[in-house]
Amino acid sequence: MITKFIKRILRRDPMIKHTHGNHSGAPKRIPKKSHRIDPHLLSKNAVKVTQTLQQAGYEAFIVGGAVRDLVLGISPKDFDVATNATPDQVQRLFRKARLIGRRFQIVHVTFFGKGHPEIIEVSTFRALLDNAGDHVAESGRILRDNVWGSQGEDAARRDFTINAMYYDPATETVLDYHGGMADMQKKTLRMIGDPAKRYREDPVRMLRAIRFAAKTGFSLDADTRAPIAKLGKLLQDVPSARLFDEILKLLMSGYSWAAIQGLRNAGLHHGLLPLLDHILEDSAHSQGANAFVKLALANTDQRIQSGKSVSAGFLFATLLWPDLLQNWKANLAKGMANIPALQDAMDDTIATQSSGMTIQRRFESDMREIWSMQPRFERRVGRYPYRLIESPRFRAGYDFMLLRCATGEVSPSLGEWWTNFIAGDPTTQEELMASAKNEAGSSASSPVKRRRRRKPKSALPPEGAPS
Repeated sequence: MITKFIKRILRRDPMIKHTHGNHSGAPKRIPKKSHRIDPHLLSKNAVKVTQTLQQAGYEAFIVGGAVRDLVLGISPKDFDVATNATPDQVQRLFRKARLIGRRFQIVHVTFFGKGHPEIIEVSTFRALLDNAGDHVAESGRILRDNVWGSQGEDAARRDFTINAMYYDPATETVLDYHGGMADMQKKTLRMIGDPAKRYREDPVRMLRAIRFAAKTGFSLDADTRAPIAKLGKLLQDVPSARLFDEILKLLMSGYSWAAIQGLRNAGLHHGLLPLLDHILEDSAHSQGANAFVKLALANTDQRIQSGKSVSAGFLFATLLWPDLLQNWKANLAKGMANIPALQDAMDDTIATQSSGMTIQRRFESDMREIWSMQPRFERRVGRYPYRLIESPRFRAGYDFMLLRCATGEVSPSLGEWWTNFIAGDPTTQEELMASAKNEAGSSASSPVKRRRRRKPKSALPPEGAPS
């Protein structure tokens, strides 16, 4: 014990400011028989990180959402560790560790094994910033956050009581500073401290409140909910990249539709995704948009809850499709040709979205490819089907087209044709293309050839155009 104490003293960086004193009082110590956390749900790598830090003389705990999920009997997707070791001290203990961030400096410790590498995020106990000078803006938003403190201060700095519990795998004890366990039993989501002040410190906490409520099924405490509608405008000051990350977490929480409903109920949907302004209204246009998006999000939730991967590009393509479809139809009504009308609609839709939350360029590229593929599904003759299948994003475009079929936007027979074509042998594929050609030739509404011979160019909708 003396050796560990000496190592701790020697390892402390004299250039780092540490503030002392537990501003939250002593934590409630909850033993295994009460919290009933299943050790099999723990990440072996997260346990290894806590053990390594503790053996070096530091305090180390699994913290935050991982503890919340463990208490709920859910296997956490990510594990965070909190310690009194500084980032530099943490980095020196692990071979595969790197410092991340400037405003909020943490350490990513990476472990390689079977499957994907696992990253354990290690943060140093943060101090309270009531008198931190240039660390806090006039609005109350935290600008810089690398002032180290005690575990009690760190607990007080966390957002919700259910996220402010610390679990020590060595003793199998949970340290609960703010009644998080009691709130979990009451299924209540409660902000630590003054909610209005905490939202001003970090407006993203309002979105996190909605996401956690949707994911856990908990109700927002009345005091936690009350300031949100008034302070929602503070989200406009959040950097676009961070806002995008938080919205993506919300949509990929596995409970996205419930979260979107929560955004509406809290008055936060306006301006984040312009589409949400439409699908959450009770207008004729919103009914069709609502059905399409709700089905897309239900499929996304199902995949996430089953542990399957989800493409963010595909997800945003579905969310913005009703707006794009409306713009596409408007362009066709002006006399624009089909593909130029679609391309122009894409530009308008993305530009409108960028006025709220900018979607990252790599996802924007996926969205455009999925959208551009939709008219091509109508072309089922010659080499077109084979070329389409060879597209790198074919599967995403195909799944997107099936959603359109499921909501009645296009004929279900189109989805059936492509499903059979994908599964068919060469002979079956030739027969399917012959049937598609005959169907097009006998149809009274065959768009391309009849339009060119008998009608002005703008009189009939082109092939693949929205109906």
